[in-house]
Amino acid sequence: MKPDVIEARDLIKRYGELTAVDSITFSVSEGELFGFLGPNGAGKTTTMKMVQCVSPRSGGELKIFGEDPESSGRSIRKRIGVVPQETNLDTDLSVFDNLAMYARFFDVTPDDAALRARQLLEFFELEAKMDTIIEKLSGGMKRRLLLARALMNRPELLILDEPTIGLDPQARHHIWEKLLKLRAEGHTIVLTTHYLDEAARLCDRLVIMDHGKILVEGSPQELIRTHIGMDIVETDNIREVTVFLESAGIPYDSGGDTIQIRTQKPREIADMIMERFQGIRVITRPGTLEDVFLLLTGRRIRE
Repeated sequence: MKPDVIEARDLIKRYGELTAVDSITFSVSEGELFGFLGPNGAGKTTTMKMVQCVSPRSGGELKIFGEDPESSGRSIRKRIGVVPQETNLDTDLSVFDNLAMYARFFDVTPDDAALRARQLLEFFELEAKMDTIIEKLSGGMKRRLLLARALMNRPELLILDEPTIGLDPQARHHIWEKLLKLRAEGHTIVLTTHYLDEAARLCDRLVIMDHGKILVEGSPQELIRTHIGMDIVETDNIREVTVFLESAGIPYDSGGDTIQIRTQKPREIADMIMERFQGIRVITRPGTLEDVFLLLTGRRIRE
């Protein structure tokens, strides 16, 4: 059994009267890719800041590599790499110099920094941009460079806050491939994301948070099986359909223009609706992590 890199028990973070993280308990094992999902304001980023040793906890227990961040924050920070949600690369420096200068914070020698920078630029397919200034990079290139920078100190734990935010599908998939390779090499990775397909594709385990609490924990497949457990029939959200479903005793969820019916008989339900309402849109599909997320956190937009 692999040791835990992160151990949190009844972890709390308060800002005045606001409890941003409310007595959460979780652990992350060595070599695991672990995800935090949740609506805006759920407490994900606040939790990550405590793990990064940049925000002290208000209560509970937290151990990183078996050490307490409050007494060993400096030594812990040397062993972690962080990719922030915002792009904070130095625009006055080239791609290569962004990496080489960052290495100085970790007492890496210039020769080692240059070697490591070239290796990482090759890994992230940025070697052709080595001398390019940051403003000339695409959004995807900047995110890949942030990942490369986070690896300059050879961290044992990599923390990613929304690693593919704002990227097009091709750039997102490129970063996914690199993260899966890093996990295969033995890196422990923790990420927050709003992309449910990203979490389902990458995470060994994850938690869904809301209002500072952990609602559920498990692998994506376990959560889908436990909370959805069946197929989904989707159709148009019109009054006649809802009246029919209610009269037939068929439970459904509605959100916006769509009705969703969780059922073990998707073909039968779909045929029933199409026969009664000619020309209506009806699709059947397996349950997804997004279905779990919306079931647990609701469909209301969070500001």
